Amino acid sequence: MTVQHFTPEGMLQPVPYHHVAVGTGSKHIHVSGQFARRADGTAVAPGDLGGQVAQALHNTYVGLTGAGASFADVLRLTFYVTAWSPDKIGGFMAGVETVAEEIGLPSPMPPASLIGVDHLFEPDVLVEVEATALLD
Repeated sequence: MTVQHFTPEGMLQPVPYHHVAVGTGSKHIHVSGQFARRADGTAVAPGDLGGQVAQALHNTYVGLTGAGASFADVLRLTFYVTAWSPDKIGGFMAGVETVAEEIGLPSPMPPASLIGVDHLFEPDVLVEVEATALLD
């Protein structure tokens, strides 16, 4: 197996993601920041954080599979969320849960960070997701 996910004893548990990923492959895959747009540019779920999280993860899945990878091969996910506050976690996680089975997102997820930002590149974009994966 190219990527191993785990959370060592002594680290905060349970969390919705593993704390550690170890990769031994040689083919690096970097999926750029994905957001809530369909392939034709149509905005998805304006104003709905959960809906945008689901679409951004779906787009990340498309990028990974296009490179011959899956979420099992992901070393790290980075989420950028506008105007983040802890009360948004319910909507955020609802978006993850909505699409997780369809795209093969494991539970717990690969190591992940959620970074609050003032704004993203367009005013209606609430979340962006980046992924780094590794294959043999």
